[in-house]
Amino acid sequence: MPEPTPLLHRTILRRAFWLCLLIGGLAGHSSAQLETDRRGTLYLVPTIEGLYACEEGAARTEIRTYAALNDWCMAQQLDASPAITRALDALEPGGPTGKVQVGFLANLQLLSLYRRQGQGWAIDDRRVDAFLRVVSRVQRPFVLYLAADHFDTQGPLTDELLKDPASLMQLSDGKAPLSSYFGYRIAPYTLLTDENILVNRYRFEALRHVARKILALPPQVRKRMVAITLAGELHQMFPDFENGMGRFADVRVTDYSPASVQQFRTWLLRRHGSLSRMNQALGTRFSRLGEVPAPGQAGQNDATHALSWHYDAWADGQVTVAGWLWDPQRRIQALDLFVDGRRAGPIERGLNRVDVYRAIDAVMDPNVGYRMRYDYRALANGRHRAQVVALAGGKRYLLGEARFNVTRQNEPSPPAPLPPGLAGLLPAEALPEVKTWLDLPGEAQVLRHNPLAREWNAFRAWQVKAFLSRFHEVARQAGLPADKLYSHQIAPAVNSSWNATLFAVEDTLHADQPWKTGVNLYGGAVNNAWLQRFLRQNRIHDYGVPEFNPQQWKRPGAHLEALQAHQRAGARFVSPYYLAVMPRRLSETSEHGVNAMALGPDNARDGSDQFYEALRTFARR
Repeated sequence: MPEPTPLLHRTILRRAFWLCLLIGGLAGHSSAQLETDRRGTLYLVPTIEGLYACEEGAARTEIRTYAALNDWCMAQQLDASPAITRALDALEPGGPTGKVQVGFLANLQLLSLYRRQGQGWAIDDRRVDAFLRVVSRVQRPFVLYLAADHFDTQGPLTDELLKDPASLMQLSDGKAPLSSYFGYRIAPYTLLTDENILVNRYRFEALRHVARKILALPPQVRKRMVAITLAGELHQMFPDFENGMGRFADVRVTDYSPASVQQFRTWLLRRHGSLSRMNQALGTRFSRLGEVPAPGQAGQNDATHALSWHYDAWADGQVTVAGWLWDPQRRIQALDLFVDGRRAGPIERGLNRVDVYRAIDAVMDPNVGYRMRYDYRALANGRHRAQVVALAGGKRYLLGEARFNVTRQNEPSPPAPLPPGLAGLLPAEALPEVKTWLDLPGEAQVLRHNPLAREWNAFRAWQVKAFLSRFHEVARQAGLPADKLYSHQIAPAVNSSWNATLFAVEDTLHADQPWKTGVNLYGGAVNNAWLQRFLRQNRIHDYGVPEFNPQQWKRPGAHLEALQAHQRAGARFVSPYYLAVMPRRLSETSEHGVNAMALGPDNARDGSDQFYEALRTFARR
């Protein structure tokens, strides 16, 4: 841990310095300029694809795969540092200077460092050294991404780990949710922190080993190190990872492995103090801790505890009301939810919906999503009506309506008629140019609250944070500097069509963490109302964006506006995804793959050419 006294001295000196500047007046400087000066440098660090793709190897036509090219270049102690330098110089000619400086982000997958050695596995120092040679040779600021999440699957060790059930999260049927993402293999590695688990032994061993290597870098290289992002996008898993992020029907989650379920029971006991207090708080009647299921868990669902087994997207007592709204003239002043004719509260607007932006030519901004998580636990058994109501020019308009049923154990739904809704509403079509759709809830959705399901979801979020906390702890114990350690986390809540419960990451995103905030942003999320609220409410400054791509092409200026917004908010670094320096003959060419986000003046897909030009413009500051 850093010594407190020097830090206190630096804080006092810094405050005194700025106080003198303010008293002195600083002729010719506006308050906006002073604010920019306080924030310091913003680093633009594009993610580099092809770190080891040396030009000498690329010229050898007998090398036909990227993996083979990497192996050949590493054997020759060559890499892509000349090409990386040229690519970064094209963005910021003359080297890194000023309040915006161009560097790069380098990704090191920790589990992919291992090679077979006898009957076991050992870290291949050739790969570690090749990685650190790149950051040493490229004379630019850099961010290190030490990955160990479900995307860390490129090495041969993954094949062995996939055979070890203890290393993997499990669905309720005991199977691991194996999947892929844009052709990349996904391995649902456990979030348990026990280092006796095989995957954790290798994860943490590699982290400690790489940390020693980083600390041994020459001081002039370490001085250029802006940040280290930790682990990657840690979250719970679910089937069909690529397409299932917005699934609400028949949801399946993790982790139901025996060790995880036992941890859930221990967590419950610690949370409530005793089994009897838990029973009292949740309305359950368990006689011993071993009877408590993880909701949704496969097994004998006896009548005594039938409700406690129940699990679906709404079992925690909240139903999602969500859709999208395109209002180009900004006629709508407010958006509210009414349930059975009574106002339930305001609906959050301005959330990311890239799918709508892609599908409808007239929609010029992806931030058209809206969403509200409505707590239905106080509603009576039976049928109910939800209405999404817009207020514009003093009049109310109906944007969408859905009906749902609340049911409770041993309380049959009464045959009462559907309650009336709010009357006198004008149709949405009466608002010129407005386009809208209500996605959730589905018609006649059945809602059944299980108090234990709310506990299960809270535990799953705790489990995600516990692993990131342990990863950060190991990084600190290994000597990596605390002031440069950032998370590398996904934020599902910014996308109104996603089911954030599937991911369970909310506990990792709060500001009161030992690590600095690093949050990945795509589409409208790079600059929208949710992001502004998130930063403001959590009082987040000096944060990072380890993955950043607006994926927009319809409105010139959107990319530059997003970059400016992060500079104003105090971001330390933004990592545009992504800059490729590998030979084109070895890269993927799928029209719908990640290549749409390859930055360059000749790639119009997803507005990547516009984004590239915005980076060049912004880097001149």
